[in-house]
Amino acid sequence: MRQGGTTVRHLLYRADFRRLLGTRLLSQFGDGVFQAALAGTVLFNPQRAADPVAVAAGFAVLLLPYSLVGPFAGVWLDRWSRRQVLLHANVVRAALVAVVAALIVGGVGGTLFYTAGLAVFSVNRFVLSALSAALPHTTEAPSLVSANAMSTTSGAVATVIGGGVALGLLNLVGAGNAGYGALALASAVPYLSAAAVVTGFARFHLGPDLPTRSVRLSARDVVAGMVAGARHVWALRPPRAALTAITLHRLLYGVLTLMTMLLYRNTFIGRTSSFFPGGLVGLGEVIAAGAVGTLLAAVVTPWAVRRTGKRRWVVVLLAGGGVAQLLLGLPFAPPTIVLAGLVLGFMAQGVKICVDTTLQETVGDDYRGRVFSVYDTLFNVSYVVALLVAAFLLPPSGISYAALVAVGVGYLLTAALYARIS
Repeated sequence: MRQGGTTVRHLLYRADFRRLLGTRLLSQFGDGVFQAALAGTVLFNPQRAADPVAVAAGFAVLLLPYSLVGPFAGVWLDRWSRRQVLLHANVVRAALVAVVAALIVGGVGGTLFYTAGLAVFSVNRFVLSALSAALPHTTEAPSLVSANAMSTTSGAVATVIGGGVALGLLNLVGAGNAGYGALALASAVPYLSAAAVVTGFARFHLGPDLPTRSVRLSARDVVAGMVAGARHVWALRPPRAALTAITLHRLLYGVLTLMTMLLYRNTFIGRTSSFFPGGLVGLGEVIAAGAVGTLLAAVVTPWAVRRTGKRRWVVVLLAGGGVAQLLLGLPFAPPTIVLAGLVLGFMAQGVKICVDTTLQETVGDDYRGRVFSVYDTLFNVSYVVALLVAAFLLPPSGISYAALVAVGVGYLLTAALYARIS
């Protein structure tokens, strides 16, 4: 992987890049373990049951509240030491997952369960925004494509590996409230390890660049900061186009997510094939295939961007992804769904690498925390909106030819729109 004369080997020569990468990998490994525990509890726990609307509502409860206040958090990311944010956030997450684990073991559901889960997800998104805003402080500007390709991709793969480890542990602890509670508690270990790694940074090594400003803010200061960040990004065509593309992608991705969950929960559940089973293990195969696609995107994207530029590569990814979903998804068979997951992982990660790099290259450091929080909000809100709409449109089986065609065409239109406005 090489970009602007910089290889992965050269990136890894920098101790600060390695330390930030280690923080990300441990943090996102813990995310994988926790998310597997939560998904198993809600979707595949024999002691609980959920229909499509309930599943989508669960996502909405967990993601929307934080997404609506995320831009406010970005104001503090541009004033607080990002090293301190990463340190304290990981410690807080470790404590919160212990609470969630206790609720799962106790069979507690409803508002209390989702509120505890919301707290964990809120801190997770705060951590990811801080990691993205901090990355330019650990590498040179010509290396950002390669640095993003390596850090975000390896982080995504770490999440998948964490989920895989959780599935392996499930064979030991057993399915049910006690087993899934134990998995949730296990995620505290990598979170605390991430906190330990980030202590190796000096307090303001990761920014912001102007740490002397007061961290005490009034509500008016927060709103003014948000407005300034929104104006800053809207005035710049590349980040505006990038945020538009990623938002539309997440809308379509949300429909595919719920469709896949329903297929493996209700349609493929009785399959006994050793290669393409149903249920949680089969869904894990799709996620693993997506991780392979993510890795491939990390290898190919820096090379492709060097030859075609970020703009053309994003157009190729979106258009190719739309065609692939139509060709591979319409049979609604496990082998082709797994392959579609691989292609989707490749496309999604390639687009994200380009979007992240565009924002880091074109947005000033004093605005970067706010912009990445706005980005994170759009990322989550569009996803949840798609899940909620799909919950009412998709049948319980997950098989809908009309919906899949709409998604494929939607990706083609997104590619055309991005090409025009960028």
